[in-house]
Amino acid sequence: MKIVIAGAGDVGFHLAELLSIENLDIILIDLEQDVLDYAATHLDVLTLRGDCASLDLLEQAGVNQAKLFLAVTTSEKTNLVSAILAKKLGAKQVIARVTNPEYLCGEQKEIFKELGIDILMSPIQLAANEIQRLIQRCTFTDLFEFEEGKISLAGLTLRKGSPLLDKRVKDLANVSKGTTLRPIAILRGHETIIPKGETVLKVNDHIYFMTKQEEIEELELLLGERRKDIRKIMIIGGDKLSVSTAKTLEKNYQVTLVVKNKKKAIELSEVLNSTLIIRGDYSNIEMLKEEGLSNMDAFIALTENSETNIIASLTAKNYGVFKTIAQVENKEYIHLSQNIGVDTLINKKLIAANNIFRFVRKGKIEAVTSLHGVDAEVIEFVIHKANRTTRKPLKELHFPQTAMIGGVIRGEDSLMPDGDFQLQVGDKVVVFSLPESIAKLEKIFS
Repeated sequence: MKIVIAGAGDVGFHLAELLSIENLDIILIDLEQDVLDYAATHLDVLTLRGDCASLDLLEQAGVNQAKLFLAVTTSEKTNLVSAILAKKLGAKQVIARVTNPEYLCGEQKEIFKELGIDILMSPIQLAANEIQRLIQRCTFTDLFEFEEGKISLAGLTLRKGSPLLDKRVKDLANVSKGTTLRPIAILRGHETIIPKGETVLKVNDHIYFMTKQEEIEELELLLGERRKDIRKIMIIGGDKLSVSTAKTLEKNYQVTLVVKNKKKAIELSEVLNSTLIIRGDYSNIEMLKEEGLSNMDAFIALTENSETNIIASLTAKNYGVFKTIAQVENKEYIHLSQNIGVDTLINKKLIAANNIFRFVRKGKIEAVTSLHGVDAEVIEFVIHKANRTTRKPLKELHFPQTAMIGGVIRGEDSLMPDGDFQLQVGDKVVVFSLPESIAKLEKIFS
């Protein structure tokens, strides 16, 4: 399969990195030779220097044979023009990155579809939606639902005093008090670990548990996590992400938005409805305290400076704020969140790239979920017909070492299978997998 990616910045590079594992024919286009040279030395991709909105260059890239064209440069106009041209030249599906939220609305979205753009994707809106989800599910750092909640995936960090500390995975049943404790992944520093029976859980391990929906509350109690209803939220930052996030959250929460610029504060007062807008310096802790920092349930730092966001979030945590979220530009920072005290670090470009990656893979599998900071995917496969997966128990299927079945949904039942479990036609199988095993899994379940 041939894929052409226009833009070798953070979004384009991360997409190429994800897709190159699949042994696809990938061409990366950019105006800057430096970023292309970096991609060429780190990824198995072809590079092409030039303007991706040029017909000649698109023809040179062979977009007429591309199954997918991704326009993800930092220029919205370039993305729209190149995507339209790519479709006219014969690309089967095209996705364009945009910044204007109006383009995502019904009528305008349809107009772009008529012009040939299959998907419009906004990193800003995707990040705002991600923040909303994290606020709604604040007890855990992550909580994903499969099949309308029949099975859930919950993530949390093991702190000192946890009853699970220094326990082997195979011994968890002894402390679970009847609750299903099925860890499917551990993030330990930068390392993603698929837990085996002898794996010992350590302090600051970030663990993802697969559990039945009805056992979520028991899981919280067992792990010593306290529930919290979020009502008051403070956001710092005055860019488009801050505004989009405030607009998304103000419908259900009391939102305070702190911006530096007076003119910007006046402009935002005309855009936002119920958000309280404060003008002030983000680094002025006394000012933030006067505006109610210590009374906030959540603090979201979305300034243009990653370090400012991290420090401000740590300060908010120090003043008793329950949930902290910080935006970072450097994707390497994502792995730090569990170790430095900020609940969640987000990177809007990585969120966008992961969403596009899910779209790319959607043809063969039911759903894909990416976990914060984890170099792996949670994939939902459906058994459409009888094959080798339905003829043998799981322990005889020769599953890749870097993949693990977390749960099975059979009709209305949620099942946590062991090695003797045998799959049936119609089963929906939730699998955790490192990238190198995804292609093998597709063959197993095909």
